[in-house]
Amino acid sequence: MKIALVGATGLVGSVMLKVLEERGFGDCELIPAASQRSVGKEVEFAGRKVKVVSVEDAIARRPKYAIFSAGGAASLQYAPQFAEVGTTVVDNSSAWRNYAHIPLVVPEINIDVVTPADRIIANPNCSTIQMVMALAPLHAKYKLRRLVISTYQSVTGTGVKAVKQLESERAGVPCEKAYPYEIDLNVLPHGGNFEPDGYTTEETKLVNETRKILRDKDIRITATVARVPVYGGHSEAVNAEFENDFDLDEVRRLLMETPGVVLLDNPDKNEYPMPRFAKDKDEVFVGRLRRDFSQPNTLNMWVVADNLRKGAATNAIQIVQKLMERGM
Repeated sequence: MKIALVGATGLVGSVMLKVLEERGFGDCELIPAASQRSVGKEVEFAGRKVKVVSVEDAIARRPKYAIFSAGGAASLQYAPQFAEVGTTVVDNSSAWRNYAHIPLVVPEINIDVVTPADRIIANPNCSTIQMVMALAPLHAKYKLRRLVISTYQSVTGTGVKAVKQLESERAGVPCEKAYPYEIDLNVLPHGGNFEPDGYTTEETKLVNETRKILRDKDIRITATVARVPVYGGHSEAVNAEFENDFDLDEVRRLLMETPGVVLLDNPDKNEYPMPRFAKDKDEVFVGRLRRDFSQPNTLNMWVVADNLRKGAATNAIQIVQKLMERGM
């Protein structure tokens, strides 16, 4: 089976290579693709070196699947070309997420929305994926009414340039900046680009994508995104108001029974989710569960996941695995 990986030399692309190998794709015919400046380079995959080709060459080889992590512009340009030759595209950018006819998928929640006719499938934003993993079983039981979200997002979510900025600032050497201010020993209330209404694109993604994945346009959502000097893992404080009241023990049971979610909620022993625990893991960690006493039917929770794994690479490859299981 042929699988193209578009954006194979990038930060997320390198993690996708690792996850593909871990999940049993080592024997596939990998077609790593990237921009012209990377063509001819080699990537390591399953103990062998594979040459990077142009995206046009990858399309000509008609792979069964193409996993994209090359940015929105590349996805808009090339995903339809892959689709035209019969390839199923799983795209990690934001390019296709808001189109009503494009499935936006977290496999544990809504793989059923994908049909055999779908040739482009959108991978949600990293911060959305981990949050809906924790919220989906609770929404099914108690029905969400409103979410207030504050995120603390790793610099890896911005890319290699941001990681180099943090490393350079900690080493005290000059660097090209990914952010308008220093990130080391700082917190930036700024993720993505500012929109006319004062929200950022990262905040808007949390609103629109959550409603689409949970299939409920009536959930009221507001979000504040912050970038923090952490190398791996996004953290989120989520305040969730439900239509129906809940029992905390039942909430814990529902989360413990949810595939891909790990409950880490033992404050007496200082056990709670942190990026240090989530790094290089595929699970979503949930803790600090407590009732919000300021209003009825409202829960506070703390959600952490590795944004390059479940927040990007792992979720995309899980989509491919589910498609294979369904013969699609």
